[in-house]
Amino acid sequence: MPGIATYLPEHGWTATIVTPPVGAGAKDRLGFPDKFFQRVGVVEANYRGDIFWFWRTVFKGLGFKASNSITEQIKERIGIVEKKSIVDYLLSCYQEIFAYPDTERTWKKPALKAASATLEKERFDAVLSSSPHPTSHFVAAELKKRFDLVWIADFRDPWTQNHIYSHSPIRKYFEEKSERKLLRTANALTAASPTYARKQEELHQRPAAVVTNGFDPDFPVVPVISLTKKFTVTYTGSIYTGRQDPERLLAALKSLILNGSVNLSDIEVRFYGPRLNWLEKQITQYSLSDVVRQLGVISRRESLQRQRESQVLLLLNWEDPNEKGVYPTKLFEYLSAQRPILATGGFRGDDVEEILAKTEAGVYAPTPALVESVLRAFYSEYEKTGTVTYHGNRAKLKNYSYEDKAACFARILDQTAEG
Repeated sequence: MPGIATYLPEHGWTATIVTPPVGAGAKDRLGFPDKFFQRVGVVEANYRGDIFWFWRTVFKGLGFKASNSITEQIKERIGIVEKKSIVDYLLSCYQEIFAYPDTERTWKKPALKAASATLEKERFDAVLSSSPHPTSHFVAAELKKRFDLVWIADFRDPWTQNHIYSHSPIRKYFEEKSERKLLRTANALTAASPTYARKQEELHQRPAAVVTNGFDPDFPVVPVISLTKKFTVTYTGSIYTGRQDPERLLAALKSLILNGSVNLSDIEVRFYGPRLNWLEKQITQYSLSDVVRQLGVISRRESLQRQRESQVLLLLNWEDPNEKGVYPTKLFEYLSAQRPILATGGFRGDDVEEILAKTEAGVYAPTPALVESVLRAFYSEYEKTGTVTYHGNRAKLKNYSYEDKAACFARILDQTAEG
């Protein structure tokens, strides 16, 4: 949304974003476009933190690192390396009870206060709320009511129809009723993928426009970054346990090493993101600790730079045949990086496969055999030339830029405000 807001002025709209405090170094840490602060107003609504703020304070006092997952640190201290454990179960139970409608529920009051104060000083034509946190929609619904605004409810991720919805059927039943009731007053609905839009249309019995995620069209221009000397495969971001699986890559890489198709000293696989104990266990089981490393959380801007210097970018598709519309945000960052994408896992016919086919930006490899074949081909080219050639269609890539997505939102704002 910061990227889209940056380019809205080019289409007749200017945005003021109400947000929790962004903190120092936000431009690099959160990866704001260079023109963001010149074009977008920012109103910070102070709050003490999400529903875990108290526990974070307690665990920080016990020596836990604030930058790493508390859950994974607890599991590491007590020796749990499985994907699912009693720690995960207890966390799920806590959220079932206290995280309604989401973990950011504590932000509603300060957000309403800050937004209302701004609306009393300036004239605005519309309010746009964006999830994955439904709390934003509760705030927008109240602002629409108080100030008679046009309201567009955007779903970068669905609410009750979310592909990672983890609460009980009882909670989902009542939460769906709440979602239907709340969204009745929204003037328009938008969603980040065709699949998400269909879900919203089925639930709310009204149209939902598709506006996919995007990337900053200005970022790839400067600075120029040299490719790594090694055959580097890079993954950036979180891995959803049980929903994404890096094992296909590990198995393929191990097979290539054993049959002598690759030189061990030439290869480096990098995972940037929260450290996962179960992933470390997999890496050890495949005897790949010298090649595959978890390098921890980095800023979004550094993440974009690590992508651009990589020979190949790894995308882990969603491992659920009923959820073929999951668009990871990193897919669009990868398109911006303009490096070959290897999409592993998932199922034929999903939305990721369609985008890769349209843009020619990478290869879709849902099976272990295909992953191994693609890796072998990439490495063979690297061995001969020192680089893996990028074949993306730059004209098609423009359809996924923030500039294009801002134009989509501007059209919806125009039509809704006029209506």
